[in-house]
Amino acid sequence: MVRKMGFYAVLAYVIYGLFFYWYLFHFADSSLPFEYQGTKADPATFLNGRELMLSEEYSKIRNLLFFLSTPFEWLFYFLILLFGLSKAFKSWAESSSKFKLLQTPIYLIWLSFFAFLATLPLSYISYTLSKTYNISTQTFASWMKEELIDFWINYGTLLIIVPVLYWLMKKSVKRWWLYAWILSIPFTLFLMFLQPVIIDPLYNDFYPLKNKELETKILALADKAQIPAEHVFEVNMSKETNSLNAYVSGIGSNARIVLWDTTLNKLSDDQILFIMAHEICHYVEKHIYIGIALYLLFSLIGLYLTYRIMNWVIARYGNELKIPEVKDIRSLPLFFMIISMLLFASSPFSNLISRYEETRADRYAINMTQNPEAAITSFQELTRSGLSQVNPPLLVKIFRYSHPSMLERISMLEEYEVKQRK
Repeated sequence: MVRKMGFYAVLAYVIYGLFFYWYLFHFADSSLPFEYQGTKADPATFLNGRELMLSEEYSKIRNLLFFLSTPFEWLFYFLILLFGLSKAFKSWAESSSKFKLLQTPIYLIWLSFFAFLATLPLSYISYTLSKTYNISTQTFASWMKEELIDFWINYGTLLIIVPVLYWLMKKSVKRWWLYAWILSIPFTLFLMFLQPVIIDPLYNDFYPLKNKELETKILALADKAQIPAEHVFEVNMSKETNSLNAYVSGIGSNARIVLWDTTLNKLSDDQILFIMAHEICHYVEKHIYIGIALYLLFSLIGLYLTYRIMNWVIARYGNELKIPEVKDIRSLPLFFMIISMLLFASSPFSNLISRYEETRADRYAINMTQNPEAAITSFQELTRSGLSQVNPPLLVKIFRYSHPSMLERISMLEEYEVKQRK
């Protein structure tokens, strides 16, 4: 029975992978509708032939890796359970220490280590892909350093969450999911508060914007929107990537407006001001707080569904998966697998909300700056630097795109430009 379940799980993953290979490379059409050909949204008008070819190649491979990576996690956790490795991790933890307080950290280090090894090849393929297409400028040593930082941050987070979670499971068989959600609220807010000043600097160096003339212009925009900003920060991303980005992170007094130095190096002041006006909208319309509220709502629903699904799976397949009961630490891979599935299933809805907010931010930015040419050329440069598709396939847009496609964004700006001329 165990071998059969393992075989069918691997077979399902292979069929799933072949489907998305066929969909992305042979079925999906990313060409522009006739009415957009020759417009400023048409990549043929601002990319050369080689850039067009590379953007299609790179996007297809990157999208395939995306669709392969998340279900690979599910397969990994399922096989960990099916072949008794979760049971083995618990046994190793118990034999390594007689103190129960230390057994969970030991179990977690084994599970985290195996998960790290299992997912490292896909991460490395993604890294080499971005290097091959000149998106990444990061050295292998720097990439590996970030992978290890990720590992220890994730492990440290699990050391806080997992013991509390399983303590709640033992204390309340029927309500642990609700108590876990309640405790997650201050924890989530605390992490959001710390993100810009503690976590982000582990990966890159942040410092106040060096171009004081540009900073004055940006702060004037912020003042126009009644944002009490004193500094704009830049981050040295050029040592890792040729892509462009800017964002707002953190909450409360730790909120930051951040520009990548690649953006500063490749875009004009007018283009940067449009991007900054876009980010200012997120602050003005409190999109960060809306995002937190939606995340907490989704997590409440997700934890309840996880509670129901875990009970059903263990009642029906507990023997095959070597899980005697939900509150046993051996059920942790099942918990992770269900959470990952629910996140993947909910991503179309969360992406839809995000795309709506990003559309509002684009409209806010163009109304504030009144410079459609700078806005359009900034999006064209974003497309070129990231080798992204202007018109992605439907499933890619639904599951991957938290922003509108460049076709939608540039077309909206062209419409604004036409109205402005009248």
